[in-house]
Amino acid sequence: MDGILGKVRAEAKSAGFLDTPDQLFEFFLDKVRKNLHLALCFSPVGDAFRFRARKFPGIINCTSMDWFHEWPRNALIDVAQRFLADIELPTDEVREAIANHMAEVHLSISEANVEYLQLERRYNYTTPTSFLELISFYKLLVDKKRNKITDQINRLEIGL
Repeated sequence: MDGILGKVRAEAKSAGFLDTPDQLFEFFLDKVRKNLHLALCFSPVGDAFRFRARKFPGIINCTSMDWFHEWPRNALIDVAQRFLADIELPTDEVREAIANHMAEVHLSISEANVEYLQLERRYNYTTPTSFLELISFYKLLVDKKRNKITDQINRLEIGL
């Protein structure tokens, strides 16, 4: 505590506070209140957000919320192309077609979510993380299939 008070002493004196521990601590707390900002990130997926909001109503009452909307098609395509850049594909046209297809799949899921809400009266969320997981799953699947095919080629060429 003495270290904190020592570091704010000069600034507190120039701001007109007395050189007592109580006054220095009050200055420190005022400075923290003015400059401390907190960011909490909650996903609407699942029940955790609802439970936390019920348990701690200050999360909802005393905050400003930024709602993030769906990514546009061009952003989805660009992100997919960037993450697919390290995969060996025959041509760039194939990479572009895969990126377009991934974006289309992600957007079609968003449309299906609206239909699901109308039919079942339940929400289903598709987040950017879902899109990134789709890309990573595709990369994992391509790698597994390539390894399997390579093993089969070796087995055919060399034999058992």
